Amino acid sequence: MKVNATIALDAMGGDHGASIVVPAALKALKQHTGLKLILVGDETRLAEVLTEHKAAVSERLTIQHASQVVGMDELPSQALRGKKDSSMRVAINLVKEGQAQACISAGNTGALMATARFVLKTLPGIDRPAICTTLPTVKGHVYVLDLGANVDSSAEHLLEFAVMGSELASAIDEKKSPTVGLLNIGEEEIKGNERVKEAARLLAASKSLNYIGYVEGDGIFLGAADVVVCDGFVGNVMLKTTEGVAKMLSHFMKQEFKKNIFTMLAGLISMPVLKAFKRRIDPREYNGASLVGLQGIVIKSHGGADALAFCNAIHEAIREVAKNVPQRISRQLETALIEERKV
Repeated sequence: MKVNATIALDAMGGDHGASIVVPAALKALKQHTGLKLILVGDETRLAEVLTEHKAAVSERLTIQHASQVVGMDELPSQALRGKKDSSMRVAINLVKEGQAQACISAGNTGALMATARFVLKTLPGIDRPAICTTLPTVKGHVYVLDLGANVDSSAEHLLEFAVMGSELASAIDEKKSPTVGLLNIGEEEIKGNERVKEAARLLAASKSLNYIGYVEGDGIFLGAADVVVCDGFVGNVMLKTTEGVAKMLSHFMKQEFKKNIFTMLAGLISMPVLKAFKRRIDPREYNGASLVGLQGIVIKSHGGADALAFCNAIHEAIREVAKNVPQRISRQLETALIEERKV
């Protein structure tokens, strides 16, 4: 695939750091001609890993040295004040300086959001950025936000999330008017707490959103809406639960097929179907969450991502660069949020 993009990779962040980021980068470069990647981190370590993979720096793959690393358990405030030369901070700075069109990190989520918000700033009209990702559904996929950036979102924040999620879905999927649902404990109007009910009123009054009402948890995966909006606390719990269920299903299926010679034969015959099923529910295939609402593209990879998953995060960054997502959201905000806040 031909692309014209330069993406900065935090090569030291996450549970595995360079040992995962480097092979993912090499795979992405093979798949996308015109793509340029900047590995950000300890220059010596990165050179070692490149050598292990029989690769080297080139015009399309360069190294930007960074002397510090943000720990996965480090407080965002400490990372922001004391790690100004971290691989995470330097990668985000490259976006700010225009040397890269996007950056990706598997590092500390709180530190990534705080640093990205400090360096890149939010789009005009946005009070809080949100974390948004796609999840598989029976109809394709759904965009869900917020997934953990904000655990005390107001009704107005949920409106912001709805506008950003709708525009992201519109840009990436080229849907003119994606449907938007609000996650709740029931579909009836009387259900939910006061914050959710107030958010429902704001979304229903919006002239720019194709709001369809409340969506229950099972509706997310049944394709009830193109975009589902929720508070970050609820969204993060939902996401981690989903990942756990997917792993549990895979584990149980392996156990059942290994019970005896007959089930093993059945598994062998069913292998093509099983592999296809695994791909459809594999969280790695949906790795790469967008930090929407910033004046730049920042993608959060899962901290425990392997090379396949991190490569998918690179693919997500490429799509957002190609679609100019921040600029599209900004234009939509000019005609949407200002008007909605008059309601």
